Amino acid sequence: MAAVFLTHQQKVLRLYKKSLRHLESWCIFRDKYRFYACMLRARFDEAKHENDMVKATLMLKAGEEEFWSNQHPQPYIFPDSPGGTSYERYEMYKVPEWTLDYWHPSEKAMYPDYFAKREQWKKLRELSWDREVQQLQEETSADGPTSEALPPARKEGDLPPLWWQYVTRPRERPV
Repeated sequence: MAAVFLTHQQKVLRLYKKSLRHLESWCIFRDKYRFYACMLRARFDEAKHENDMVKATLMLKAGEEEFWSNQHPQPYIFPDSPGGTSYERYEMYKVPEWTLDYWHPSEKAMYPDYFAKREQWKKLRELSWDREVQQLQEETSADGPTSEALPPARKEGDLPPLWWQYVTRPRERPV
């Protein structure tokens, strides 16, 4: 697996999105923000059809330098984003899935459909585990993984590696 590089288009789109987010921090009134957002979009649209990659790269570099010099000193951060006030607030409520193995049979009897399905998942997990590990070992380079992305299932009927953590994922927020 090789390291993944961003294309020129991806870099431009990320610069545009960052610029809009910082513009929101500078302009608290909606009409003022809308005006400057339209002006920003017009600047990006002017350079949209540039075919000379050297010139386009220089324009991108100049845009990133302009963004760096004009960025907001305290940009708005969404509450659930890293650095936000509610980031990982509900982590303490997320109970590991294995705790369900220790429920009393009377508690499991209240949710018969779920626990029947869970038993099927556990059997399927035992059957597919060796193939999943083998696939991960085959597709991971000797230097180790280059990203956190897991590979998809490669054969018809196979499950992707480590599918269990997605099937049994706890709810994001408690009710």
